[in-house]
Order: sequence, then structure tokens, then C-alpha cells
Amino acid sequence: MRLANIAWRNLWRQKRRTILTLISIAFGGFLAIMMTAMQDRSWADFIDTAARMGGGHVRVQHPDYLETPSLKKSVGKTAELRALAEADPDVETVVERIFGQIMLSTATDSFGAALIGYDPAAETEETFRFMDGLKEGAMFETASDPGIILGKKLASNLGVEMGGKVVYTLMDKEGEIVAGLARVSGIIGTGAGSLDSSLTLLPINVVRETLGYAADEATHVSVFLADGRNSDAVAKRLNEQMDSSQRAMTWADASPDIAGFIAMKIGGAIVMEIIIGLLILAGIFNTLFISVMERVREFGIMLAIGWSPKQVFGLVMFESLWLALVGLVMTVCISWFPYKSLAENGIDMSEVYATQDALEISGVGFDTTLHIGIYPESLAVILCAILFATLSAGLYPAYKAGRVPPVESIKLV
Repeated sequence: MRLANIAWRNLWRQKRRTILTLISIAFGGFLAIMMTAMQDRSWADFIDTAARMGGGHVRVQHPDYLETPSLKKSVGKTAELRALAEADPDVETVVERIFGQIMLSTATDSFGAALIGYDPAAETEETFRFMDGLKEGAMFETASDPGIILGKKLASNLGVEMGGKVVYTLMDKEGEIVAGLARVSGIIGTGAGSLDSSLTLLPINVVRETLGYAADEATHVSVFLADGRNSDAVAKRLNEQMDSSQRAMTWADASPDIAGFIAMKIGGAIVMEIIIGLLILAGIFNTLFISVMERVREFGIMLAIGWSPKQVFGLVMFESLWLALVGLVMTVCISWFPYKSLAENGIDMSEVYATQDALEISGVGFDTTLHIGIYPESLAVILCAILFATLSAGLYPAYKAGRVPPVESIKLV
């Protein structure tokens, strides 16, 4: 305790230098927290959006569906699969969906599109992203409603408006071409150009009837989690309980391009944080080393009057510890208000994104409001890294202080 008190007083013998060092620690910590919070929240939201626009955080499907997607490759007994998934503690919601390719025709033109058949009674805004993007008309209310919902650009390409007739054709589970007729009951704009030009929504029972599917048959059972980071664990548990005719896979397995892009961005942010950390580490080391070199005579006297090298080493390390602890407190203090403000209110990026042609990655659009949010474990890693870096920076200066030759150093003026 005596060493800690002496170390605290020693720090403030050079107030200006100590304050500048603490500011550099706090500013570096602030940058690390804000950058990490931006990454954590942005990519968590993006993954959730991808899940809501696709097959969920985990999807149960035919084992060969990913390699060769086809409406022939369906899964049966979906009610049992839903019950199995809902029993998992990490699962929030489970729904059935049918994904496939469809050809749409009007009196003026024909276009291929992506089909999603869904059950309106089972879906919510938390599971079905397209509910947020309705521009005209209304979403389906039941799984057997008449009508068809199109992406905004797709409707424009087809030259069809609300109430207009659309003939759709697709390949059923036997490989036969089947057709249906529906009137446009809704138009959606997601903000993702490729999606708006290809999206088609139909009630799941209408699709089942057209394809010849059973009442408990679909191409996907979509599983939604409270935390998308648990996808791997949930998929593994489900695969252990299902037979070989079904396979649970994560959003990352189903969308490797999105997973790769996110990994690249996160890796780049980590590299930047490491560079910032090294610069701060150099500054801390410089402060402590100069402090030791200026006090060579003082350390020599301390050793001459009975201090052990270990005690001198410990004294300098306590100075490093005080720098770390005060720096951590300052980091939290200067980060709190901007973090809270950005987490709650965010930054409206709509004007910036409006100048870009495509606000999407693989058909998944970005939210135009940028929020931040940091995982507790990420915050713990940053704070521990600051503590470790500051203590590490003090090791060599402390070692040098303990190795001062008493006789020669006392002669220095």
C-alpha cells in the first residue's frame, strides 16, 4: 500500500506530462469503444435484416437445396420441425416459408423473379422485413388470401399497377410447369435495387396448392434467435436431433458472400484498433521511460538506503497501474454521453445513401439510420487491453529502474 501511495504522488510531480498521457489513453479507449460499438451494432442489425429478408438466423431445408435450389427439394412434417426448433432455449420464433423462382407475365412484358411464400398469421415485423417496406396496398392477412405482392421496380418493369392482373408460372415438385393468376394487392420498396426488381410474395397456402405440396410441406423452416451469434450452436443442436432428409444451416452457411464481407470489415476494424493501440502504447512507454531516466539519481539513493530492486520495480509498475486505472475511468466518462446518444438516436444517413446507386449487399439493404451498440464482452476486451497495454509499457522502464547502479547514479547531478 505504501508503494501505491508513493507511486500516485510520483505521477503528479510532472502534472502536464501525466495529464497528456491520460488524455491519450482515454482518447484511444474512446476510439476503440466507438469503432467496436459501430461494428457490433451495425453488423448485428445487418444480420438480423438478412435473416428477416431470407430464411432466418438458422434454416432447416433439404440437404441439397443450397447446392441446387429447386422447389422439388422440400421438407415435410414442418409442424414437427417447428416444435423441435421452438424447444431450443435460444430460439424466439419459427415460421415456414417457400422459396423459389417464378415467371411473371402481363399484357406488356414478362420477367423472372424470386418467390417467397409465407404465412401472414405466423409472421411479424421482427421476422418478415418486407412488412416495413409496403408502399401501396396491403399485406396478406391469411395464408390463403388472393392477390400477389411485387417489388416496386418489378411492378414498374412489368408495367402493372395496383389491381392489375399478373400470370405466374413455376415448376412444381414433379417438374411440371404450373400456372396461376392473381391481381396485384401490394407493392413493396425495400431500398435494395436488386430485390425491388425481383421480389414476389404469395400466401403460403396458395403456393402449396399450386405446387402440389402437402399442408405440412415447405422448402424452409426459418428459425429466428434473440442473438444471431448463437446460430452455429442452434444449428448443431438441431442437426443432432433431425434425420438425414433435413439439414439445419446458419445464415452464414446460406449466404457466404455476406458472411465474408462482414468478416472482412470486422478484420479491417480490428487492424485499425491494433494500430491505434500501438501508437498509444508507444506514448505511454515514452512517458514512463523518460520519467525513469529523469529519476536515475533518485532510484540510486533509494537502493543505497535499503530499497530492493523488486521494490523499485514495483514502484514504477504501480505508476503504470495508476495510469491505467485513471485512464480507464476517463475513457468511460468521455465515452458515456456520445455512446448513449448514438445508441438511442443514431445518425440519419439517408442523405448520404441517397447519392449511392445501391444500398445493399447481396440483396440485403442497409438501415439508413446508423445506431451503435457494444457487446459486453467486446467492452471487457477493450478495457482489459488498455490495462494490459499500459502495464506492459511499464515493464521495461520498471526493469531499468531496478537495475540502476547506486554508486554511479548518486554521483549524477
